[in-house]
Amino acid sequence: MSLPKILFVCVENTGRSQIAEGFFRKHAKNFEVASAGTEPKSNLNPIVIQVMREIGIDITKQTPKLLSNEMIQESFRTVNMGCIDRESCPSLFVKDMLDWDIVDPKGKSIEDIRKIRDKIELEVVALIKKLEADL
Repeated sequence: MSLPKILFVCVENTGRSQIAEGFFRKHAKNFEVASAGTEPKSNLNPIVIQVMREIGIDITKQTPKLLSNEMIQESFRTVNMGCIDRESCPSLFVKDMLDWDIVDPKGKSIEDIRKIRDKIELEVVALIKKLEADL
């Protein structure tokens, strides 16, 4: 039997959703995790890589991926990082989606990105606790 899949989604899949995927991979043992974007870029945000490395999480093997309907359908839970709307991705809103409304780290200072990182970790840890309680 395969593990339940958790999917983190944002537009470019270079920052917030990659941070969430990294934290989820670190903290959750009973789930698979992925992230994707509606308009993925070719590379992760280098400052995001740096702030995750500062706390011992290497996300350099993660890559931006294009969100597909199949990914959404296969996910046990989908988390919108706060940047996708119904018009740009209506299929995302069909399932039991969570919306975290996290600020985009693009163009932000390293200090601001650290704050975004820390907020995402709190959200991820809380989500894992809830998911494990529901299993």
